[in-house]
Amino acid sequence: MSTTSTRRAPVAATTITTTTTRDVPPATEEDEAVVSEQVTVRRVYDEPAQTDGARVLVDRLWPRGVSKERAHLTEWLKGIAPSPELREWYGHVPERFDEFARRYRAELDDAERAADLQHLRDLAATGPLTLLTATKQPDISEAAVLAEAIRS
Repeated sequence: MSTTSTRRAPVAATTITTTTTRDVPPATEEDEAVVSEQVTVRRVYDEPAQTDGARVLVDRLWPRGVSKERAHLTEWLKGIAPSPELREWYGHVPERFDEFARRYRAELDDAERAADLQHLRDLAATGPLTLLTATKQPDISEAAVLAEAIRS
């Protein structure tokens, strides 16, 4: 039995840069008045970039054909992924993305997912953060929803 390997064309990364200022003075010196966060959403199949910073896979399932060495992950945060029911309902149908995003944001209020989201915010506060997903359209994925949630 022979196998054929096809290489997918890379999808452009989505970069979201935000700067947040607080109106109230910080409580301690560790609390900075300005926090700069750079969050990038990329496919796990793309080659790592020097500017990636922390590389976190946010899919529940491990991507096909990618070894742990090739992924160059900082960590795999599968607990923050959407529920299997939501993921299966969505099926990456673009017309369902807005409703998917609304439902997924509600799931992020769950204690475990909320803790994982805070962990991602903490990573983003220390330097560049790249959220990785195996989906073919990262701009309509859970990683895109997470990037937006990190900003808020």
